[in-house]
Amino acid sequence: MAIFDLHHPWTFAFGLLGNLVSIGVYLAPLPTFIRIYREKSTMGFQSFPYVIALFSSMLWMYYAFLKKNAILLISINSFGCVIETVYIFLYLLYASKKARNHTIKLLSFMDVALFVIIFLVSFFVFKGEIRVQVVGWICVAVSVCVFAAPLSIVFRVVRTRSVEFMPFPLSFSLTLSAIMWFAYGVFQKDRCIALPNVLGFVLGVLQMMLYGIYRNSKPVLNEEKKIPEHVMNIMILGTPEVHPVENLKDEKADAQEVKKVEEVCAITVELEPCSQMKVQLDSPALIVCAA
Repeated sequence: MAIFDLHHPWTFAFGLLGNLVSIGVYLAPLPTFIRIYREKSTMGFQSFPYVIALFSSMLWMYYAFLKKNAILLISINSFGCVIETVYIFLYLLYASKKARNHTIKLLSFMDVALFVIIFLVSFFVFKGEIRVQVVGWICVAVSVCVFAAPLSIVFRVVRTRSVEFMPFPLSFSLTLSAIMWFAYGVFQKDRCIALPNVLGFVLGVLQMMLYGIYRNSKPVLNEEKKIPEHVMNIMILGTPEVHPVENLKDEKADAQEVKKVEEVCAITVELEPCSQMKVQLDSPALIVCAA
C-alpha cells in the first residue's frame, strides 16, 4: 500500500482532497460546453485556456511517472487530460473555420511538438534525478503561466467594477485546490508541487476579496468600447394597391403624393463601422449597410 503513501497519512489525505477539489475545477467549464453543444456554436469563446490546461496536465503526468510513488498526481492529471480533450473536441466540432484552424495550430505546436521536444530532450539528455528536476521546473513555469492567466480577469473586474466574469464558486475552488496541493507538496518535500500553488493561493484570495468588494457595485461601462445601439422604425412603402381614378385633379394629387413618397424612399443610413450608401428604387424603401 506504499503506492498510496499510507506511511505519510497527511500526504495521502491532502492528495486525495486535492483530487476531489481539482475534479470540481476541471468540471467548472461544463455548463459552457453544454451551451456550445445546444447552440451549435462556440459563441466567441477562446480555446487557448483548454489547450494550455491540456498541456499542463500532460507535463504533470509525465513528471509524476518520472518521480514515482505519485499515484494521486497521476490520477488527477489523467482525468484532466481526458476532460480537456473532450472540451477541445467539442470546441473544434462547433467552431468557425478560422477558430478551428487557430486551435489546430495551437494544439500542434503546444500539445504535440513542444511536448515531444520536452520529452525527447529530458529523456535523452538528462538522467536520473536531474531529469526529474528539469521536468519539474518546466512544470512549475507552465503552472505559473496557467495561474497568471486570470490576472486579465482581475484587471477587468477592477476596471469595470463588475464580477460577472469572475464567479465566486470558481475562485473559491481554485483557492482550496491550491491549499491542498501546496500541503501535498510540503509533505512530499517537493518544491515543484508546492511553489506554484503559493501563487495560486494568493491569486485565489485576491479574486475572492475583489468579489466581496465589487459584488454589489454598479458596473462602469467603457463608453469607447460600448456597442452602439441603433433603433430604426422602418415603414414599408410602395405596397401595390389599385384605386379607381375619378378625375384629373385626383391624378395630380396622387402624383404629388407619389413624389413625396419617392423622396422619403431615398434613405441614407450611417452605422458604424458601415460606410454610407444611398439607394433609391421605384417604390419600396431599401436600407443597405455596406461594410
